[in-house]
Amino acid sequence: MPDRGFCCGGSPVDFGVEMARVRTGMEGIFRSREKARYVRAQTSGDLENVPTDKLQTKPSGHVLPYVGVACLGAILFGYHLAVVNGALEYLARDLGIAKNTVLQGWVVSTTLAGATVGSFTGGALADKLGRIRTFQLDAIPLVIGAFLSATAQDVRTMIIGRLLAGVGIGISSAIVPLYISEISPTEIRGALGSVNQLFICIGILVALVAGLPLAGNPIWWRTMFAVAIFPALLMALGMAVCPESPRWLFQQGKLSQAETAMKKLYGKEKVAEVMHGLRAGGEGSTEPDAGWFDLFSKRYWKAVFRSAGISSDVAASALVGASNVFGTIIASSLMDKRGRKSLLITSFTGMAASMLLLSLCFTWKSLAPYSGTLAVLGTVLYVLSFSLGAGPVPALLLPEIFASRIRAKAVALSLGMHWVSNFVIGLCFLSVVTRFGIGRVYLGFATVCVLAALYIAGNVVETKGRSLEEIERALSTAD
Repeated sequence: MPDRGFCCGGSPVDFGVEMARVRTGMEGIFRSREKARYVRAQTSGDLENVPTDKLQTKPSGHVLPYVGVACLGAILFGYHLAVVNGALEYLARDLGIAKNTVLQGWVVSTTLAGATVGSFTGGALADKLGRIRTFQLDAIPLVIGAFLSATAQDVRTMIIGRLLAGVGIGISSAIVPLYISEISPTEIRGALGSVNQLFICIGILVALVAGLPLAGNPIWWRTMFAVAIFPALLMALGMAVCPESPRWLFQQGKLSQAETAMKKLYGKEKVAEVMHGLRAGGEGSTEPDAGWFDLFSKRYWKAVFRSAGISSDVAASALVGASNVFGTIIASSLMDKRGRKSLLITSFTGMAASMLLLSLCFTWKSLAPYSGTLAVLGTVLYVLSFSLGAGPVPALLLPEIFASRIRAKAVALSLGMHWVSNFVIGLCFLSVVTRFGIGRVYLGFATVCVLAALYIAGNVVETKGRSLEEIERALSTAD
């Protein structure tokens, strides 16, 4: 049976505090006294020596509602991933597959397969049709998938519904961070980019809460799937009043429309500055190759908590989820202060340490009396470390480091590989554990994390405080 302990917790108060911090940060930007040094560094292409407090005009807070509409896709992303966890037992009973674990596995995993397809196609759609229209088209599989899942009378219909919902969240996984990155003011792009991860956690939390009435109402699972229809419709309607990405419009040669979008996003006083940056950025060369981040799957943790005496799936999920949300909020506050690179190094180092601790728990006999407590500590440390960098940073960093002409396709390729890796790890994890033992598997994960930290330290550039066009020019010069 698939694990049903995957979720993440959070608080509306925490999110309100975070959004208030973002708005305050926007209002506190002032003109830099180091403009000359910024110009010299920018001209030389030395990206990491560009001062982060460069010249800024008065920013506009009007971008926040549009980020909020885009994050409806992130909420649906988290919701569709987690909603089946609580509902699986009840829908399996109603659809006559309670004793067929293979078909239950298909109900769960077809969403991942659909997400892979959606991730790879989302970038091409965004480039051809624009970001806004892609969001609106994305609502189609999300709505139909949720409807079919909610009304399914047989397992075939349920699988089709889950597949379509997966395609929808796959497109969302590519388009949401791309759109947020392209419309966010440079000085708070990191904070707004990490809000995407926070909304995913909120979506997972909503799915957990939505499953609470199941014990008293076994057919409530249909309502759980039906609820997802409304955010998808709201996203489609909301995008009708959201501005298109000025960078995409500029790339298409629609300059007047790009200026209109800039006025709506930043205010008319910043149009000239942003247009100048776009024109200057157009002189840089494109990146021919797309890199990819392979993130870890967080499944099959329930046994760890039970060995420590935590028998409640909800309690285990709440502990993991609280760590995830807490780490994400911290990462959001540090993204534009410490930068993306340092958070990634800290994150992968912490993940390596936690995986090593888990490996030792299951292999050293001297630690056997404390293995349960240490296993919980290692798992929570892993989730916390993941949420500090490896979780929120890649979706923000990927749109920043790729040139504008291939940005959408590069993000789609990167996140598509993430979904493929997720699927492969989820499919093979138990078999590998059976063959090699859980201790060796965790040690292998720790080694991968160490290698990732070393690679990031030597190859990833810092992008905090730079516009997308400045990053493109600097990377082009470095080549």
